[in-house]
Amino acid sequence: MQEILDKHVEKMEKSLDNLKGELTQIRAGRANPHILDGIKVDYYGTPTPLAQVGNVSVPEPRIIAIQPWDGSMLKEIEHAINEAEIGINPTNDGKVIRLVFPELTEDRRKDLVKDIKKLGENAKVAIRNIRRDGMDHIKKKGKEDGAPEDQVADFEDSLQEATDKYVKKVDETVKAKSDEVMTV
Repeated sequence: MQEILDKHVEKMEKSLDNLKGELTQIRAGRANPHILDGIKVDYYGTPTPLAQVGNVSVPEPRIIAIQPWDGSMLKEIEHAINEAEIGINPTNDGKVIRLVFPELTEDRRKDLVKDIKKLGENAKVAIRNIRRDGMDHIKKKGKEDGAPEDQVADFEDSLQEATDKYVKKVDETVKAKSDEVMTV
């Protein structure tokens, strides 16, 4: 039963990691190069991550600069950024592509916080579903093995404690990102 518990706790950890990954995609008025993580550029017929076709830097708090290794890739990189619909139009000077992030309005910040809370709720639902599946597996394994009821109850309690711990971590992560977005 311990391996069942460990497997489900690992799934909860993955749910938390997934939430953190989704939150890095939300921009908080500052230039965050992670917003480009999912963008693939057509590099001579091969979809290649943007970070592998040029140098991505943040020269100023609200600007991301992309300097391609190969100057002929400027148009392809611009096209990939436009296709990704990140809400920023790229500009280029023939050598470097710049993404300038506008200041967020108060209304836009509040909308982003709502989105963040929705992502947090989805993560908590996923964690609770993992708990439910884990409880079912523990009960089933306990019956198959003929384990004492108090031993089964101990594993169920351990799974519930893990669930509470991860739900709390989700709340903390959501609060931290919401505070970051609301900071002017």
